[in-house]
Amino acid sequence: MTDETTAKPQRPHHWRRDLVELAALFTAVAAADTVADTVVHGPDGPVLLASSAAALLATTAFHIWWARRNSNRSRTPQPKRPEQPEQPRQDPAAEDATGTTLWRMRTTVRDEPGSLAALCTALAGQQVDILSLQTHPLADGVVDELLLRAPAALAATDLAGAAAAGGGRETWLERADAHDLVDAPTRVLNLATRTALDAAELPLALRRLFGRCTIRSVPARSPRGGGETAGQVPAEGVWEETVMRLRDPSGGTITIERPYLPFTPTEFARARALVELDARLGPRVPPRADVLTLPEGNEITVRRAGAEDLAAARAMQERCSAATLAQRYHGPAGDADRYLRHLLSPRFGRTLAAYTATGRLVALGHLLWDGDETEVALLVEDDWQRRGVGGELLGRLVDLAVADGCRSVYAVTRSSNTGMVAAMRALDLPLDYQVEEGTLVVTVRLAPAPIPALPPAP
Repeated sequence: MTDETTAKPQRPHHWRRDLVELAALFTAVAAADTVADTVVHGPDGPVLLASSAAALLATTAFHIWWARRNSNRSRTPQPKRPEQPEQPRQDPAAEDATGTTLWRMRTTVRDEPGSLAALCTALAGQQVDILSLQTHPLADGVVDELLLRAPAALAATDLAGAAAAGGGRETWLERADAHDLVDAPTRVLNLATRTALDAAELPLALRRLFGRCTIRSVPARSPRGGGETAGQVPAEGVWEETVMRLRDPSGGTITIERPYLPFTPTEFARARALVELDARLGPRVPPRADVLTLPEGNEITVRRAGAEDLAAARAMQERCSAATLAQRYHGPAGDADRYLRHLLSPRFGRTLAAYTATGRLVALGHLLWDGDETEVALLVEDDWQRRGVGGELLGRLVDLAVADGCRSVYAVTRSSNTGMVAAMRALDLPLDYQVEEGTLVVTVRLAPAPIPALPPAP
């Protein structure tokens, strides 16, 4: 048992306070009587006596009212204000990270002295810090592209209003992240380096250079023998406001579309420079290869594939059954050979090849750029199916997609292709399924690549 020693609450002794007040009242009356005897015999005595009595009664009434008011307030709990919740304390670094927001702004100003100073002054009035600035000269003005660090409470409309007050027009705003903290020359050099090492990087480099855009590589001749075919594009390319068309060094055209924001002459020149770099370097594939041991003990070598693997890929397709080819290409087996050259071109994506220890190609995995989406596809020779080869290729293709910043990848196959479905489920990632007339589309939602933490504000 537990002994309880908590005392019962004592009721307040209000009678003591009343007794003190009563004694004070009698004292005041006695003093008033003495004063009255003195005053009443003087001139205007009765009037002064009545005034003193009224003042005494008013003072006593006010005292009683004040005492009761304070007593009620002390016993009545004060309600909490839900609109002002108590916030946890944060260290200064966390407050800086959560108290500001990165924005990308593009606005057009007059091409005259002082226009940029007026824009900067208007933004400074909203406590906005300009982290980087690029200028794009136009015929009728200058487009200023700024990376801003603004208070988190500042809305996009407030930023646009500040830009307008500083003389900006046609203002465009988009939330930025830590990747945008890299200055433009450094970012372009990094993209040029990646393009120089791998021909498949060109479409990705263009996408990273221009932000949200749609990039399509159109071959000079469609692998189906029909459909969209690249038209003749001048060597210097074509630029039409929100669309750029450039001649692909490997044949065909590269089309870049950004409907929400027109391109500038500076951006067109950067795109042409990257394409020219790719043309001068010619076909190239990183030489890296990984040797893997399958669950059954066999070793396979996985490496990037290119045009030099075309003969081995054709030989593998000849060993595949018609059912396997139909599951991969969703059509007659005769279409398979037309697709191979297209699939092995680094311009349309990345291809991984699996070779046995004897040098025999037994599987191909493709990561294909499809506008602003990404498709994955597998072709595994019949004798090597359900032995883990497809799963190894698929896992590496997904890793490449994550590294390239893809938010999702999708695979198109037949609903009866249980092997492909099992490989997708083995990724242990969120999947979405769509089935229509026997065709299955499985979409894998990918976790974005980690973004480095924001540096503290100066």
